Amino acid sequence: MATPVVTKTAWKLQEIVAHASNVSSLVLGKASGRLLATGGDDCRVNLWSINKPNCIMSLTGHTSPVESVRLNTPEELIVAGSQSGSIRVWDLEAAKILRTLMGHKANICSLDFHPYGEFVASGSQDTNIKLWDIRRKGCVFRYRGHSQAVRCLRFSPDGKWLASAADDHTVKLWDLTAGKMMSEFPGHTGPVNVVEFHPNEYLLASGSSDRTIRFWDLEKFQVVSCIEGEPGPVRSVLFNPDGCCLYSGCQDSLRVYGWEPERCFDVVLVNWGKVADLAICNDQLIGVAFSQSNVSSYVVDLTRVTRTGTVARDPVQDHRPLAQPPPNPSAPLRRIYERPSTTCSKPQRVKQNSESERRSPSSEDDRDERESRAEIQNAEDYNEIFQPKNSISRTPPRRSEPFPAPPEDDAATAKEAAKPSSAMDVQFPVPNPEVLPRPPAVASTPAPKAEPAIIPATRNEPIGLKASDFLPAVKIPQQAELVDEDAMSQIRKGHDTMCVVLTSRHKNLDTVRAVWTTGDIKTSVDSAVAINDLSVVVDLLNIVNQKASLWKLDLCTTVLPQIEKLLQSKYESYVQTGCTSLKLILQRFLPLITDMLAAPPSVGVDISREERLHKCRLCYKQLKSISGLVKSKSGLSGRHGSTFRELHLLMASLD
Repeated sequence: MATPVVTKTAWKLQEIVAHASNVSSLVLGKASGRLLATGGDDCRVNLWSINKPNCIMSLTGHTSPVESVRLNTPEELIVAGSQSGSIRVWDLEAAKILRTLMGHKANICSLDFHPYGEFVASGSQDTNIKLWDIRRKGCVFRYRGHSQAVRCLRFSPDGKWLASAADDHTVKLWDLTAGKMMSEFPGHTGPVNVVEFHPNEYLLASGSSDRTIRFWDLEKFQVVSCIEGEPGPVRSVLFNPDGCCLYSGCQDSLRVYGWEPERCFDVVLVNWGKVADLAICNDQLIGVAFSQSNVSSYVVDLTRVTRTGTVARDPVQDHRPLAQPPPNPSAPLRRIYERPSTTCSKPQRVKQNSESERRSPSSEDDRDERESRAEIQNAEDYNEIFQPKNSISRTPPRRSEPFPAPPEDDAATAKEAAKPSSAMDVQFPVPNPEVLPRPPAVASTPAPKAEPAIIPATRNEPIGLKASDFLPAVKIPQQAELVDEDAMSQIRKGHDTMCVVLTSRHKNLDTVRAVWTTGDIKTSVDSAVAINDLSVVVDLLNIVNQKASLWKLDLCTTVLPQIEKLLQSKYESYVQTGCTSLKLILQRFLPLITDMLAAPPSVGVDISREERLHKCRLCYKQLKSISGLVKSKSGLSGRHGSTFRELHLLMASLD
């Protein structure tokens, strides 16, 4: 009789090269647990079948990196949000673009499909949450309340509520029918990365970078329990389909939690690093993680995981399948979601003011068709996954089989293999999927784009300084390891130069500050300009912009030439400061300038009026010079393009 093989509880299933450049987002299909969508810095959305090496379909159309992707429940539609703030929806069965939604002013951080109606919710770096009607191609409601980027959105199972998590350390609950916030859940001390509704009860779970998971009662709007001591920031949580426990994807491990009272049922070691998404199918939990351009998938056999009980099991001592005890009858009962049979009632439509929402649907649909394509890379897998849904099948649908587990390879389980076991424990050896050759990148993926012309404000390096300039050049690729004395000697060589640069900048700021304390703002700005260092000008303008009353007409004559330089800078923070200052000048002084230039000459001598007229002419000339630059940049996408378009409208009276 053949010796039974003891299989692993968790194993790596596959690793693929998903994009030609870095992967920036991914999502698993929750219904099947077999469909994977990835978004990359190459502006593409690629679809994959788990445990198959080839890309099924590649979706194009975005012009900036794809920051967020989401599949709807039937896995027929996919929505992707980009760094520029645009949102695109594709029909996977028809293999074509369905909608393009514009309105956010910054990158899209989170998306979710409504469970019943044809609605999509989006959260952005601009702190706004928008609810979109896919059929009518417009924003039906906008929710405001967060003060920082919205990192996660989830609809409730009955489709009546929307939960949002943000970097401002809060979770908010929104009533979709009333169009207002129901409750705010404070308590986290770090950015909240993920929220998840219980599948049945009025219960919400939230995970944060402060390494805690909190459970919230949605009837009493108060915290039920808090689990602390996670090994790292919580980025992915998922309730078991029957609601008996919560799975938390931690650093290199899966943890199983209960909440009344808070306790850890089990810990499973999984070497998946920072897992990005979880799904459950056939009593197996599928986890996916990405690093640079690679995406790895992992499987955890949930029949070997403790999901109820009181004490956490040691993950390396017992690998036998566990009998699940019945649910605790003493646990408090909460209301159950009522799933409607029809779509949700639509909130009141907001007034559409943006240019993108005033376009005719037919013209923009044609443009979407031209700019967006669905390139089918693997016709066989595509027909198997998507096309059968379009035809009537007279046989029951084929149920996907569980992924076979590789055999245990450690000596500790050799004794377990010799013990009698039931038929459920016996599995025959299968080829290890980890040794499969790594597939090549998708052939149709374009080459990575060049570095952007604008350097983002959120950087780890100081603006205007390059650390490499102060370090010795490495001439030998593989040089011998340096001793401590040699390493410190090389660091000190760059240290002196760095100190000279920082001392000079500090001295310049002290000079401007000394003039500022006298109360003469114009002289302070003149001294900053005379130093010929834009970083000092930016620091000063950031202070002046906070108080509009400090602006005078003579100050504008000095600042406008500097603004023109800032708008052409490669640093994002410089451009933002220049735009803010220009907007203040246009709002406060443009009507005065145009009125003064249009007024007839005065009778007699009025020295003050002549001086003011001279300043107005000088400002008008400088604004005309800047208007051409603003017009050329108004075609940009994202936040910068929106700002320049607003400035272009304000400067229309100059023409």
